[in-house]
Amino acid sequence: MLEDFLRLVHVLGATVLFGTGAGIAFFMAMAVRTRDPRIIADVAGIVVVADAVFTATAVVLQPLTGYGLARVTGWPLNEGWLIVSLVLYVFIGLFWLPVVWIQIRLRDMARYAAAEAATLPPSFHRLYRIWFAFGFPAFFAAIAIFWLMLTKPAITLFDLN
Repeated sequence: MLEDFLRLVHVLGATVLFGTGAGIAFFMAMAVRTRDPRIIADVAGIVVVADAVFTATAVVLQPLTGYGLARVTGWPLNEGWLIVSLVLYVFIGLFWLPVVWIQIRLRDMARYAAAEAATLPPSFHRLYRIWFAFGFPAFFAAIAIFWLMLTKPAITLFDLN
């Protein structure tokens, strides 16, 4: 019963992380395509809230439920697939943390431009390109984690013999 609950919460958390990330990227890209600071400011505001509510919550729950699953199922914490998954999880986090800051900056720049009836500054577009580019390594690392979790391949990281 506990294993089923942990597995469910873990899968839901992974779904929220992946789905929210993909949704945020899609809606932000569509908003920026309009070049309308008011639309971008509104969407970026929602993106920042979504990241805080959904992504941040799932980011905390994933390692907790993963650890619980490992303990309940008897998976050793030094399994190669598990270690690689954790390394990829940290890798994703190294891209996500700057993206959160960038989203806040993009929102603030768009709000300022909307309030002043001005165009978006060149710095907005530079930051947006960085934000967009940071999504690709995180996206593919997330897919790799899904694959590792589903297949649990035998990966030998350290041969101590």
